Amino acid sequence: MKKKFLMWGSLLGGLGVVLGAFGAHTLESLIDSSALDSFQTAVRYQLIHALLLLFLSQNDILADKLLFRIITFGIFLFSFSIYLLSLRELLRIEAIKYLGPITPIGGTLLIIAWGIIFWRSAKSKNL
Repeated sequence: MKKKFLMWGSLLGGLGVVLGAFGAHTLESLIDSSALDSFQTAVRYQLIHALLLLFLSQNDILADKLLFRIITFGIFLFSFSIYLLSLRELLRIEAIKYLGPITPIGGTLLIIAWGIIFWRSAKSKNL
């Protein structure tokens, strides 16, 4: 399980850096400032939660398959829906607008993950 947390954390972290650079250097001239701000918010949340996966890779007490799934699905639903919504005009795919309700589901999953970490930390006698 540690390896999965470490691999996905590093993959999502590296991808977050690439997407952040893409937003800062390429998208700046292609999308409006509001969409760019949203894109950068998605990058920020992806990077924060990639770091969380890396942290959890070093903690056998807190990390398990359920928490891994909640965090990774949360990242994908939250950040990747915002990426697509931010690029909607550029991609000219009308159906992307229907992703809006997915973003808060991803955010809720990330909040739940932090709650699980808090709960497990409070309950643990080994931390």
